[in-house]
Amino acid sequence: MPKSLSALALNGTLKTSAKGETSSTDRMITLLLDTLKAEGIEGETIRLADHSILPGVTSDEGAGDDWPDIRRRIMDADILIAGSPVWLGQPSSVIKRALERMDAFLSETDDRGHMPSYGKVAMVATVGNEDGAHHVSAELFQALNDVGFTLAPNAVSYWVGEAMSSTDFKDLASVPEVVTNAATMAARTAAHLARLLADQPYPSVK
Repeated sequence: MPKSLSALALNGTLKTSAKGETSSTDRMITLLLDTLKAEGIEGETIRLADHSILPGVTSDEGAGDDWPDIRRRIMDADILIAGSPVWLGQPSSVIKRALERMDAFLSETDDRGHMPSYGKVAMVATVGNEDGAHHVSAELFQALNDVGFTLAPNAVSYWVGEAMSSTDFKDLASVPEVVTNAATMAARTAAHLARLLADQPYPSVK
């Protein structure tokens, strides 16, 4: 019987849930999770700004650090979605903090030379009001690949509005068809790759 796969999304919005503000990044992540669900893959989201993720590059920075539990949930999932708004043309500081913590994977290899993230698939979701989605996805792709995740073709779904516009993705009356198509493509290719890796793990690199 095929393994049941799961997904975890890290929402790198700067907004905390306590403020009751909706998140455009969350809406984009939901598009991806809905398509993954249609593929038989259940998922959930962690809003990183709700947690105390201490600075550092280890998997546990001590008292008050929420990262060890988040790391465990990443390791339990087969697909990771890294979601970020575009701020000053860059990924948010919140998602960058998560990537910095995953730097620990580089030194946590097993006896096959595999990082803990080997065999796990990554995707990117990004939104913004000005150009920058390609730059953000490029930064996140490189970082995620560096720490051992595998990327499927077209592994990003994004939306950016007109320059100087005040419209947010979360406020759109409907999602543009081109964005829905991109989300569907990203989720389906990621699901397919995750199934392949579940059946055929990477060989030893040592």
